[in-house]
Amino acid sequence: MDILKKLEHYREEEEKLRWEGTFGEYLELLKEKPWVAQSAHSRVYNMIKDAGIEEVDGKKKYQFFSNQLFGLEAALEKLVEEYFHPSAKRLDVRKRVLLLMGPVSGGKSTLVTMLKRGLEAYTRTENGAIYAIKGCPMHEDPLHLIPNHLRDDFYKEYGIRVEGNLSPLNMLRLEEEYGGRIEDVIVQRIFFSEDRRVGIGTFSPSDPKSQDIADLTGSIDFSTIAEYGSESDPRAYRFDGELNKANRGLMEFQEMLKCDEKFLWHLLSLTQEGNFKAGRFALISADELIVAHTNETEYRSFISNKKNEALHSRIIVMPVPYNLKVSQEEKIYEKMINESDVAEVHIAPHTLKIAAMFSILTRLKEPKRGDIDLIKKMRLYDGESVEGFNSADIDELKKEFQEEGMSGIDPRYVINRISSTIIRKEVSSINALDVLRSLKEGLDQHPSITSELKEKYLNFISLARKEYDEIAKKEVQKAFVYSYEESAKTLMDNYLDNVEAYCNKAKLHDPLTGEEINPDEKLMRSIEEQIGISENAKKAFREEILIRISAYARKGRRFDYNSHDRLREAIQKKLFADLKDVVKITTSSKTPDEQQLKKINEVVARLIDEHGYNSTSANELLRYVGSLLNR
Repeated sequence: MDILKKLEHYREEEEKLRWEGTFGEYLELLKEKPWVAQSAHSRVYNMIKDAGIEEVDGKKKYQFFSNQLFGLEAALEKLVEEYFHPSAKRLDVRKRVLLLMGPVSGGKSTLVTMLKRGLEAYTRTENGAIYAIKGCPMHEDPLHLIPNHLRDDFYKEYGIRVEGNLSPLNMLRLEEEYGGRIEDVIVQRIFFSEDRRVGIGTFSPSDPKSQDIADLTGSIDFSTIAEYGSESDPRAYRFDGELNKANRGLMEFQEMLKCDEKFLWHLLSLTQEGNFKAGRFALISADELIVAHTNETEYRSFISNKKNEALHSRIIVMPVPYNLKVSQEEKIYEKMINESDVAEVHIAPHTLKIAAMFSILTRLKEPKRGDIDLIKKMRLYDGESVEGFNSADIDELKKEFQEEGMSGIDPRYVINRISSTIIRKEVSSINALDVLRSLKEGLDQHPSITSELKEKYLNFISLARKEYDEIAKKEVQKAFVYSYEESAKTLMDNYLDNVEAYCNKAKLHDPLTGEEINPDEKLMRSIEEQIGISENAKKAFREEILIRISAYARKGRRFDYNSHDRLREAIQKKLFADLKDVVKITTSSKTPDEQQLKKINEVVARLIDEHGYNSTSANELLRYVGSLLNR
């Protein structure tokens, strides 16, 4: 019964939104709410703006696209600020066809779908409300009823510009149904819906030889010719093409560059002049945002054709590259898995991260600088701190290759391989090794991967595997250390006390005997060596730590275990080094004794309770790390 009540409630809400009145009443409404008369481009921009915009590190983040598009912040900012925003301000950029260009499965279609679904929802809100002449198949703007000679006066009174002329059908209706009385024309509120073909259209070219322009602009209704006597009578015409139905909103033009030229010229006339030719009528005004998408190969072929030169300047190209951040790629996979029927399968921690690493490595270009490899570049792009590099280095790396992110492995391939792993393994849990194995096997079946590229990708799988080895060791390391944080903090405090004494050339007090003792050089070096601090570099490293402690103290903050990434890593490695033997023995022994068994169970419990594993994946991880340590 619950669903029936909700349906009833939905009907009531829909009814509340409806509005119908005369053109005169509509003008009164405009005085209260002038924004209802905004253009299609303006409505799209305001929809994005109203959802919320926040600035993070000088970059704009749009709430409208969050939870759907990941790692495309730069591309989205360019799209919104260089196309939607100036178009909303009636600048010349609105007279361009928007062409999204990018690799397969890069997010182009998702972006367009979001704009469509967003507009459907937005026209049901107060700020997105839109009105049209009732009974018009093109949902025409009521302001087109205002004669041209009165539009300047209208602007002075209302502050609203009127663009476009009344369509032939509504001209006829104005005379025949309303006796020329503009103020009596019935206006109604409309709601965009792709399913009902209101304000949103999609055009997909079929065979170029048989493609009918009527799909775009409507066609003659031959069944009514006898009734109305002429093909030039608008009542004998079906205004049911995609351009007609998408008026006031958005039209998606799929595979635009594969179309016959005559189709493209219609689009260009519409974007440039705000009108198009249909049947035996004068030019028909339309206000809509045309968005198309293509891949790089098709676009290059298109611009190399001299015949298309006139079209080039009337198309604005927005690149939509692949995401280049590991953490964002993980979110893409999570979203895709959550939308599938395998969402219940346990995916061990770091599985998606390792798959994402492989994907990102295939999309990155080899840096020109000799002091940086692909792994470091991948880390820097994901916002990780890498010693010796800063934000200026990242900007420099990004400028090296403008086309970076336009090639590589697509997310769909990775998800297909993860799905294949789940189905084939027939267990309730999968891990990173399972997925890497599946990615490797899948390369043979990938139609567009050459033998040269395959070799390169196999190398990336090896690199991802090495990254996983380190992560797995660290994970087990954390679980093995009883009261890990406490042990780490104790060791760190001990190290810091020694460093402070060393730098200040002071002595330490033995807590048991009270006698003065020299800083423990052996302890400090055993920690520093874990992260490759040489004998020559130890003094500088210790002084850096002391400076950092002082800086924290000045700000009234305490320098703790998480304050210095490299030192934290050194502490972790030192603790683990001390425990390696225990791990080796307990994981490799075929018949562990009671003590060892207890230790294993403790570790498994900690991996489950604190690190997100289940029983199967925790035991698999332990066995794998044991095998790594025994090599």
